[in-house]
Amino acid sequence: MLKLEARPQPSRHWAYASPLLALLITVLIGVLLFELLGKDPVRGLQAFFWEPIKSPYALAELTMKATPLLLIALGLAVCFRSNVWNIGAEGQFVIGAVAAGGVALLADKTTGPWIVPVVLLAGVLGGMAWAGIVALLRDRFNANEILVSLMLVYVAVQVLSYLVFGPWKDPMGYNFPQTKMFERVTQVPRLVQGLRMNIGVVIALVGSAALWLFLFRFRAGFAQQVGGLAPAAARYAGFSSRRALWVALLVSGGCAGLAGALEVAGPVGQLTPFVPLGYGFAAIIVAFVGRLHPVGMVFSAVLMSMFYIGGELAQSRLGLPKSLTGVFQGLLLFVLLACDTLIAYRVRWVSAPSAGAAVVKGGQ
Repeated sequence: MLKLEARPQPSRHWAYASPLLALLITVLIGVLLFELLGKDPVRGLQAFFWEPIKSPYALAELTMKATPLLLIALGLAVCFRSNVWNIGAEGQFVIGAVAAGGVALLADKTTGPWIVPVVLLAGVLGGMAWAGIVALLRDRFNANEILVSLMLVYVAVQVLSYLVFGPWKDPMGYNFPQTKMFERVTQVPRLVQGLRMNIGVVIALVGSAALWLFLFRFRAGFAQQVGGLAPAAARYAGFSSRRALWVALLVSGGCAGLAGALEVAGPVGQLTPFVPLGYGFAAIIVAFVGRLHPVGMVFSAVLMSMFYIGGELAQSRLGLPKSLTGVFQGLLLFVLLACDTLIAYRVRWVSAPSAGAAVVKGGQ
């Protein structure tokens, strides 16, 4: 029989190399899937790994997908390193978009460019407020943050639906469930004329650098991680585990809310029922593939956005279902988990005791 046995010293090199191995295995499984579906594997891999980077326009679109994934993953990394399991970043993303959209709808022809930072701030505060509900219930009533944050995703979607089907519905929108298009002045400034890439890319990269400094160069970052992982040790050292909980969830919610604000005030330009794009769930994979490290998450966010764009291209050009994106995301996560298991454990073959030996042992 096979048995998992803990390794005396897990390899540090494989701890960083396993995401690359997981990606390679995922690609090989993808080739097999294309073959089974009767599609050309070369064209399939081109759709996922070449088309998203082959031109400046493609790269700009890639960054548009990667920006919200990276922002949400940065916040989730703070949570996961603090042993706080925020699974509801998607709901915080939606509420951030709702809050930002509400401010954007107040703008008119006379509004100045000052409205843009206010819209983004509204998104941050909206996401923080939604995550604050999770923190409050965990802090005061010891409610499980996994279940609470996940259930609040569905509440957030219902709030969005109520608004776009009801009071915020565009009266000139031919009865479609959507708000009016936001005024041009509320749109996030673009970095390159003619491309959709906007300042969200800069914000995400600055956020990555800020998180690296916070986690690895400041005492507060060390206290944050200790407060979540070892509350007793944190109290002994004078750190507050309660503060770690609130900081983790508020930072995570704020990052997700900012991503939602950048989405609706950037490429979307209005609120619709299709604001929930699954970024909050995909960012969990981004965080773990990136090893909860700010630099690693930059690359994993780009990889995950390639899966998104590749799935859309595979649907339009190869006739494959769009759900193939989710298949690749799930494969990458499960293969990574398998690789991580083999880093910490080794598989050993253990001979099963014979029937006679078992009888003798039982008689003794």
